[in-house]
Amino acid sequence: MLPDLCALIVDDEQDIRALIGMALERIDITCEQAANVTEAIALLESRSFHFCITDMKLPDGDGVQLIHHCNRNYPDMPVAMITAFGNMEVGVNALKAGAFDVVAKPLDIQQLRNLATAALRLSKVTGTLPEQCTNLIIGDSSPMQELRTTLRKVGRTQAPVFIQGEYGTGKEGIARAIHLMSSRSSHPFITINCDALQDESAAETLFGFRDDHGIVHDGLIQNAHQGTLFLNNIEHLSIELQAQLLQLLTDKKIRALHDTQEQDLDIRIISASSADLPALANAGQFRQDLLFRIRVVHLSVPPLRTHREDIPQLTNHLLQTYASQWDMPEVAVADDALQAICEYDFPGNTRELDAILQRAFTLMEGEEIQLSDLSFEPETPQGGYHSNSEAVGDLEGYLERLEREAIEEALNATRWNKTAAAERLGISFRALRYRLKKLAID
Repeated sequence: MLPDLCALIVDDEQDIRALIGMALERIDITCEQAANVTEAIALLESRSFHFCITDMKLPDGDGVQLIHHCNRNYPDMPVAMITAFGNMEVGVNALKAGAFDVVAKPLDIQQLRNLATAALRLSKVTGTLPEQCTNLIIGDSSPMQELRTTLRKVGRTQAPVFIQGEYGTGKEGIARAIHLMSSRSSHPFITINCDALQDESAAETLFGFRDDHGIVHDGLIQNAHQGTLFLNNIEHLSIELQAQLLQLLTDKKIRALHDTQEQDLDIRIISASSADLPALANAGQFRQDLLFRIRVVHLSVPPLRTHREDIPQLTNHLLQTYASQWDMPEVAVADDALQAICEYDFPGNTRELDAILQRAFTLMEGEEIQLSDLSFEPETPQGGYHSNSEAVGDLEGYLERLEREAIEEALNATRWNKTAAAERLGISFRALRYRLKKLAID
């Protein structure tokens, strides 16, 4: 731990260096100043710094060159880039090079202090995957090891991340891992499923609104202030909302609908899709300029069938999770059942594996999951489609009520003999025990 907070300021304009130094020294951060890349490298060799702020254009090189040097030689020191106002492409290139953030001229004192605070938080980030992250990313195969290595790097920046992957590959879990590894981990992680933003209230849900009484109601974006905003299935975002999101990313400000006041906004955007966004952009169905802004870092999540060697470990992890969460004994998997699991292609990826194992764990007899306990095909309802108006708008609640009624009826009929009740319901004692716990039936 360094005894005093110290920053390196690199800019060929003495006035800019003085402005940044004054802003930071008022919050007890000592500043060393350099006018070019050569002076900056010499200072870096002479002492340690908590973070560095560099201009893009320097007399003997540029800021990206210095960022690369720092990443190679001082990987734990965050580096921020100063760019000319509106020079979006340079800012994106700086983030791709490894800058943890980008600030545009003219420089704002409060913005500089916020930048310094974020850099100091980031300097305390160890780069080690927290336990919550290791539970989200299971497996020792080359693709998963490479993914974890990339996450360690990505977590230390503020760069927008785009996660590409098939349905069920765990894109939200990866987004959450990035958040947990970042300097924003103590702030909100807000998930927005863009496919649900299809009605006229979508803009109000996202950006907030001012009502007829003059009261401003925050949207989901404001709720993510200082944290991470995860936009899942971003391809479903309407063209109008895409334009508003692009404006937000450019200005770093937000204004609620029907309001006149703008608010500063400090968020990191992580987005995800199973669609081919570049192809959608070429077809005019997704804004090319927005794609450019959200795809600074591109992560590809491998489908489960491409790293089958991880399936036994993932299976064991999921079964241990069920046993812990439901307060039930741990179980094993018969060899032929595990072989069948490993040979299956899993079009629904990890999410499908989770569903198959949950069902097997619930319905199995004995202490071992057998091949007969596994169902690799979606079940087809028998007797045709049954309609009930009570299910409209609350299908989950409706099904839960039906399940509760059936279980309570069986328990009452058997005078609360659970073994007999399970037999009457046609399910295993284990399955009944799980359902009793799930429905909180004493």
